[in-house]
Formats: sequence, C-alpha cells, structure tokens
Amino acid sequence: MLREIVKEIMNRRKCRMNATKLEVIGIDHGWSMMKTVSQVFITGAREIRTEPAVFDDVLVLDGKYYKIGTQRQEVKDTKTEDESFLILTYASIAKELRRRGKTDAEVFLAVGLPLTRFGSEKTDFVKYLTDRKEVTFSFEGTEYHIRIVNAAVFPQCYAAVADRIVSFKKKTLIVDIGSWTIDIMPVINKSPDESNCITIPKGLITCMRSINEKCVRLFNGEIDETELQNMMRYGKEYAKDEEYYDVAREEIEAFAERVYNSIREFGYNLKTTPIIFVGGGAVVMKNYGGYNQKNIDYILDIKANARGYEQLAEIGLRNLQKRA
Repeated sequence: MLREIVKEIMNRRKCRMNATKLEVIGIDHGWSMMKTVSQVFITGAREIRTEPAVFDDVLVLDGKYYKIGTQRQEVKDTKTEDESFLILTYASIAKELRRRGKTDAEVFLAVGLPLTRFGSEKTDFVKYLTDRKEVTFSFEGTEYHIRIVNAAVFPQCYAAVADRIVSFKKKTLIVDIGSWTIDIMPVINKSPDESNCITIPKGLITCMRSINEKCVRLFNGEIDETELQNMMRYGKEYAKDEEYYDVAREEIEAFAERVYNSIREFGYNLKTTPIIFVGGGAVVMKNYGGYNQKNIDYILDIKANARGYEQLAEIGLRNLQKRA
C-alpha cells in the first residue's frame, strides 16, 4: 500500500521541485481536536465581527477575524461544507511554521480520511485544501505568506501505525477511536485489508453527549467537554464533583464495552487477536476498557496520525526527488 501512496504523490507532482524546499506539514483534521506533529487545539473557528482587543488565538484572513480553538464546532456530513476546516488548516500551518522559525513557505499538506470514505472524499478534500494556492494571513499578530504546492491524503488508522507495520504478526487489528468515528482496520501480512475495513459513526462525541444527557436528567447540569476529555485521559483526579464523575465513569465504561462488543461482532477474538488502539480514544480503552491482556496494545499519542501523514508524505517526496 505504501508503494501505491508514493506513486499517487508522484503522479500529482508533475513539476520537478526539490523536496527539501518544501515544508511538509501533517494535519489531522479531527472533529474535536486539530493535530499536527507538535500541536493540539480545539476544532473551533468562530468569526469575530469587530477587530478584537487581544489577538491571542486570532487569525485574520481577507479582512475577517477568526477566534481559533475556543469552542468545538458542530459535526457536519463532510469537512468541506464550509470554510471552517480551511481556516483551521491555516492556523495549523501557522503554528507549525512558527515552531520551524518561518513565516514564508511553500507548503505540502499531508492529511487523512477514514479508509471507508477515502475513495469517495479524497478528491474533494484535496481540491478544498489546495484551490487557493497563495494565501497571506496573520495569526496572533504575525503575518504569514504560504504557497500550497499540493496535498496528499492518507488513510487514517494506517498512518498511525505505518512506522511499526513491519513488526506486525500475520494478522493485527487496528482500532482508531476518534471524535466522530471508530475505524476498524485489519492488517494482514503487513498490508491493510481494505475489503474488511469498517467505520462506525459513534466516536467519543457520542459518548460525551450521552454523559451530559444523563447529567441533565439527574442533576439539571452538564460537564464541560474539556473537563470530560480530561476525565477520560486522567481519571478521577480531574473531576470537580464526585456525583458527576460517577455518571461519567459509568457511561465511559459502557462506551468502551460497546467498542469491544463491536470488535467481537465482526468476528475477532478479544483474547487471541492482536489489537492496537489508536486515536484520542486509545486512552479511554486503556483506562476504562477493563481488559489487561498481552494481545492488546495502545498508541496513546493523539498526534500519531498527523505524524504518520507527515512521514508518509516525506517518503513519497524523497522518492520523487530521486526520480527527478
């Protein structure tokens, strides 16, 4: 599969550009969190109607002001329905370029989609991200000028484990638990079995919704999503109230059990099949899943997909450079 991805990148890159001049930036466009190899922030871009007094987390584009990363935006059918994810992409680029000490750059984007939606949405996603080739904007008071050379789309799940697939046994199951979807991908003989990949639209956001629905019924109050995410990651120490935490814990445990039930329903043995949990929900399965077996492993770095996208794109571009 990696050979096919590299070939696709090379087919897109007709011009012979030295890959070392490009800033390859991997971005994981999650419904709850945006991730790059070094940054994580809330998937929120809200337009501000007047010039803000403080420019922290503010992106300015075409005379409009956007507050970045304060409140998660609503989930939509696709990520290309409006300009929100484009604004968030520019903010991600700015954060990465700032870390690299640059404000002017040629950028190659490395992004991802679920395997089951890869074929149907890939072309539209690339067009969405690359239609505007040259962009000048400011972020947190610093002006950036970028030229988006192109974008490569990689399968979620696969990217998170791409650097360790060579060590996999004959059959391994990758379960990527994200904000909105759960992707189940079997890897057979070190290659994804695309015919048996599954996407379930019941990720962590549905779990958080069920927690707050129950809290409203019982206590006439909700738990902030950021606090819920901290409970999922760190446990009771981040809970501000024991009654609310008990409700959250019960619902999170039920969510983890439903994930295991889904794996079981699709014919996988929870005791013998090597299973690797990735994505933001990996820590949920580790903390609340109730299984402690040698065949189950966890990649707890929520930036793993973004890191994988970037690494795979760099591999492709190096191959392109060798052939130029």
